[in-house]
Amino acid sequence: MDFTYSITEKEFVDEVRTWLEEHIVGEFVSLRGKGLTGHDDVPPELQIEWEKELAKGGWLGIDFPKSIGGRECSLVEQVLFHKTYVEALAPGRIPNMGVTLLGPTLMAFGTKEQQSRFVPPILSGDELWCQGYSEPDAGSDLSNVHTKAELQGDEWVLNGQKVWTSLAQFADWIFVVARTGKDSKRHSGLSYLLVPMEQSGVSIRPIIQITGGAEFNETFFTDARTSKENIVGQEGEGWKVAMGTLSFERGASTLGQQVSFRQELDELMAEAKSTGRWDDPIVRQKLTESYIGLEVLRYNQLRMLTALAADGVPGAEQSIGKLYWASWHRQLGELWMLVRGASGMIACNGYTGHEGKSYSLDREQRTFLYSRAHTIYGGSNQVQRNIIGERVLGLPKEPKNN
Repeated sequence: MDFTYSITEKEFVDEVRTWLEEHIVGEFVSLRGKGLTGHDDVPPELQIEWEKELAKGGWLGIDFPKSIGGRECSLVEQVLFHKTYVEALAPGRIPNMGVTLLGPTLMAFGTKEQQSRFVPPILSGDELWCQGYSEPDAGSDLSNVHTKAELQGDEWVLNGQKVWTSLAQFADWIFVVARTGKDSKRHSGLSYLLVPMEQSGVSIRPIIQITGGAEFNETFFTDARTSKENIVGQEGEGWKVAMGTLSFERGASTLGQQVSFRQELDELMAEAKSTGRWDDPIVRQKLTESYIGLEVLRYNQLRMLTALAADGVPGAEQSIGKLYWASWHRQLGELWMLVRGASGMIACNGYTGHEGKSYSLDREQRTFLYSRAHTIYGGSNQVQRNIIGERVLGLPKEPKNN
């Protein structure tokens, strides 16, 4: 990968930096450097407003075609945007499933009508989406989905339950993997449906996290309905489309993530030196190992981006990167508690959690608690190791329990 920037790329970075400085004003000033791990330090409503502000500047769909409202940025420009964004201590982003997952899926698998109907409102920030994949018995094993959808006249009728639906309480739509084939099993008979959230057949129950917030939810469908036209791909092709969606999860934002991690580690080292914990040889060794680990992670992610730039197809580097960064950040949270010592177990003042209940945590405590989830969501560590073992190393597949 060439680390030198062209004049055009330098001008692009200046444009991003200038826009951010001009728009992180007013109520958005309070978001600077916040809304990162766990998101609980920022009201989600304000983060959603920030997404709309980004949309006004044309920064939501930087990788989408201009013909549909995007900027059509190159991969290098996309990487530079995310990197510059984090360097500017811009507000942490909500998990915008429409921009990162559904939009690219519709551009790859959707009809022209679906693209025209759904992508522009996503890029304008007017419609927020959530993801309906996981179920109580279908987490990492998505092929075990039980939610059913039956075509009745001109509508699909859904019944079932989804879990871990991020920001479902604010979403306008949900993309759902449901079983449409009668008596079908495993990967066959699944379909990919687009379902409106504002209807009597959809109910939401928040899941209170150990950080005190409720980003995640349970979502229940009881004769929920959506138009028969709102199926992506053909009936029974849901597995292929769903796997396509997951392939969009990791990519251009990865160097921005590295910058964020570097900022956290620098702050941790400064804390250790100011409190004298740096003089403890065990603490110093662990911090040094964390520094080395972050460098390894950075070069692996650069390798992934190089492969992505070469053929546009995400490779095994994606799973290696996910496994490594999730484990690294979880260990960083543990390191924060080691450096903080007993003070890390004492709640701070000034934070109010879900439904006004006092649950006082500072950023470092949230990082320690929330980063435990990194090794589970988006493909657990165990799943990533299976992918690497089977698809990269050519090892036998893991035996299935009958």
